[in-house]
Amino acid sequence: MTLPLRDVSPGATPPPLPVPSVPRRRRAIALAAASLLAAGLLGVVVGGGGTATAGTVGAGSYTETLPPGAALPRGCGTVSTNPRVFATADAPAGAIPTNDWWSSLIWKRNNCGTSENLQAHPLAFKAENNGLGLSYTTTPAISGTATSVGEYHYPYREDVRVGVAGLAAPVVKAADWTDWTVTADWSDGSRGMRATIGHGLPFSYYTVTGGGAAQLTATATPTVWRNSGATIGFTVNGHDYVAYAPTGATWTVDGAGISSTLAGKGYFSVAVLPGGADKAALADTYGRYAHAHVTGTRMSYAYDQATGTVRTTYAFTTTPREGTEKKTVVALYPHQWRSLTGATPITPTYVSARGAMRVLAGVPSFTTSMRFTGVLPEVPAVGDATGADLSTVTNYLNAELANPEGISGQDTYWAGKGLGRAARIAEIADQLGLAPVRDKAVAAMKARLTNWLTASSGETSQLFYYDRNWGTLIGYPASYGSDEDLNDHHFHYGYFIAAAATLAKFDPGWADGTRYGGMVDLLIRDANNYDRADNRFPYLRDFDIYAGHDWASGLAPFFAGNNQESSSEGMNFANALIQWGQATGNTAVRDAGVYLWTTQSAAISEYWFDVHDENFPAAFGHKTVGMVWGDGGAYSTWFSSAPEMIQGINMLPITGGHLYLGDHPEYVKANYAELLTNKNGPPTVWQDIVWEFLALGDGDEALRNFRANSTFTSEEGESKAHTFHWIRNLAALGNVDTTVTANHPLAKVFRKGTARTYVASNITAAPLTVTFSDGTRLTVPAGKTATSGAYTWSGGSATGGVTVPTGPPPTGTPTPDPTTPTPDPTTPTPTPTTPSPTPTSPSPSPSTSAPTLEPTRYLASGGGLDGTAGPAGTVTVTAANGNHDGTPTSPQVFTATGLTGTYTGGTTAFDLGVDAGIAVGNGIQARVSYDLTGDGSFDRVETYRYFATDPIVGLERYRQTQGLASATGTLGNLAGGTVKVEVWNAIGNNPSTVGTGDRSTITLPYSR
Repeated sequence: MTLPLRDVSPGATPPPLPVPSVPRRRRAIALAAASLLAAGLLGVVVGGGGTATAGTVGAGSYTETLPPGAALPRGCGTVSTNPRVFATADAPAGAIPTNDWWSSLIWKRNNCGTSENLQAHPLAFKAENNGLGLSYTTTPAISGTATSVGEYHYPYREDVRVGVAGLAAPVVKAADWTDWTVTADWSDGSRGMRATIGHGLPFSYYTVTGGGAAQLTATATPTVWRNSGATIGFTVNGHDYVAYAPTGATWTVDGAGISSTLAGKGYFSVAVLPGGADKAALADTYGRYAHAHVTGTRMSYAYDQATGTVRTTYAFTTTPREGTEKKTVVALYPHQWRSLTGATPITPTYVSARGAMRVLAGVPSFTTSMRFTGVLPEVPAVGDATGADLSTVTNYLNAELANPEGISGQDTYWAGKGLGRAARIAEIADQLGLAPVRDKAVAAMKARLTNWLTASSGETSQLFYYDRNWGTLIGYPASYGSDEDLNDHHFHYGYFIAAAATLAKFDPGWADGTRYGGMVDLLIRDANNYDRADNRFPYLRDFDIYAGHDWASGLAPFFAGNNQESSSEGMNFANALIQWGQATGNTAVRDAGVYLWTTQSAAISEYWFDVHDENFPAAFGHKTVGMVWGDGGAYSTWFSSAPEMIQGINMLPITGGHLYLGDHPEYVKANYAELLTNKNGPPTVWQDIVWEFLALGDGDEALRNFRANSTFTSEEGESKAHTFHWIRNLAALGNVDTTVTANHPLAKVFRKGTARTYVASNITAAPLTVTFSDGTRLTVPAGKTATSGAYTWSGGSATGGVTVPTGPPPTGTPTPDPTTPTPDPTTPTPTPTTPSPTPTSPSPSPSTSAPTLEPTRYLASGGGLDGTAGPAGTVTVTAANGNHDGTPTSPQVFTATGLTGTYTGGTTAFDLGVDAGIAVGNGIQARVSYDLTGDGSFDRVETYRYFATDPIVGLERYRQTQGLASATGTLGNLAGGTVKVEVWNAIGNNPSTVGTGDRSTITLPYSR
């Protein structure tokens, strides 16, 4: 069906996509009925065939027909068209959450019955068929060294399992979820149990049905230090627990087992106590709130623009199982207790992977107050607006006229990187009055964004697809698991939104809701839906409300919990919301961006950088991590062991929204010093990113580095123009001054020595006066960035001053850029122990298959590319042990010779079954070469972007939809020709396998 035109103009709440009429909060229907609704009333198209359905949003649109060859989210090893199969019938209605600490419970990629480890803090949990495992690990496991790749974890080590006597549930489901809690459900037909767990909860809460006794089974014989009526306190593995049964109940101890009939009342709770305390007294304190079961959590925030502050309230809903007490006990993370207002924690504290958690006892809620120090579209041109430096930056900018995007990525990540690059160039050129460069960059962004935000009839690539079952908008071609795993949407879409914000400044009409503003809003809502009333997407999908930061993995299928590498790309999304909301007048989006930016910048300082030197284990030895895991952190990435990339992945992209990186200038210098130590010298890759970061701590040193070596290769999302502009102007401005805020979101203060510089950007068509918290007032003309104090400068054009092309949106797919980008730094992958590399396989012999052409060919174990499928098997692909992106290195080669066929005009297609086992950070790559006449010279060579494998045993599908990295030559008819397929590991230090027989096919664009 074709959806009617819907008004999704900025500031308006879009009408929801058609859904059955059900209560917004809950849908109490049978799963079978739910499946019928999904397949029938919702009109879901889950394959490439049939009538195309589309949603029109102003001048933009999305498709509801899955593009050919595209992948959907999959669970339990297959494509899952109904993720609610692992939710109970009374679970909340609307889109299911993903990218959370507990996502494996409802997604179930690895195990269709239970869950992976759920890192909630201070406790970790694991849902097993007979109950819920509890772990409180207080001793970290540390590997590596202080000058090399290393990691720390507080691994799941079960202390006790909580269940019901005789319980054996085939599947553990999700029964309820709120902002930072989840309720798991067990049922075996005669017995049932529900358990509510959450971030910051020392308690886990249980209700049981079927009359069974509560059963606690310790992993070692417990030491019971209290057994008085309804309360039992015990110690196991050095950790203190208390179980609270209803009044009138008692507990029985039998070896490692503790049980209670609960006096037939069917509820109880279990708490872990922090060590080093008077456990008996603390058990009494906790006991006052033990039967006020937490049944809901909700966060609310408010951005006070006048004072530049963000107040966030974390509220608990409790249900008194007995008595009237409604307050609870909660443990706060460092980013929360450092900003706590109106409450005083008790002692002692809990140990956690995020540092010490402080306790509030007897509260219904708590509130934090954080300073929002502002963002800018770009740093002002106070240092490169005149003289020789103006000539330098002008030359760099003029060099971008031919291709301001730099790369022509086909998938959402690399297309986004190019958009981000062009946005920086447009902002700088506008400041310096270089209209031709600015206009070229704006036109390039407009063409690319318009193409992506329009799903034309028959279009199958560079478009967005809405899946109703999963409640998500997926861009195709997808990359790095953004389709099958719903990974990284905030990373990818943040670049699109940021570029749209820059475009909106210069072409407001394009951003209007009647044109493309509504599609941009859908990207925002998919990655981090700011509107609780919109049930098409989960609320704040990628943002963990209590943890204060994003998670990258959609399904969290890891022993260590969920993970995130590039916190700075998450901040790119938050900044994009501020810039877009400000440019379009949508204060709801802007304020959501301010909340995300302010909260996450505090979390990054604590958990990626540990600027207070309090949260990382002392023996870890690093001042930063490349990745945060649910149970720890790692000085590593999935794609490189280079210190520049391990540390730089949490710096890029450098924009005016990333000035938070300079909130602690002394830490910036310490971070850089560690890089030099670990590198044993200055950076040799990503110099631009590293020096731009250094400029926030020591601009003069960064500028000296740049001037001494300006011939380095830029990171793909960077340009020499932006790198020089950023470093040169920060050398003049000095450090970020966080002690002064403003009553305008696009404002910042810098300090060099005793001199302050006040900066504000006005992207409206009317003059603006900005007032800073120290009383300074700055008048900013329309469409200008202005500074005062040490400098007075203004530049830029009035809003709407750029001439951009008009007419229908572009069609077709841009020609791929032959320059191969470096591996993606965002793909979430785990860090388990990897197997030793296997020896390199011998080179295969060419095929001697039939001379006539069968278009579908099968990879054969002997190196053939056969016209019929042989027995299923695998061959080993040698570890990369370096970066071989784009260059076949020790490949597995599959060849067919003597082929004759007529070229159909189509393109190559392949479907390879690949697997890296539990190996971390592997990326497998394919090249297809055509020798049309068999003369030994290849007339067409196609190299495809590598596929980042997951660390889960089982074949994954590597398809041509990953996109071309490069292509040379042209296709034509085959006359006794040869086709060769090469498969190798582009990155990674471990071998992979590729399927043979019927497990891997290539379809050639030929007929017999």
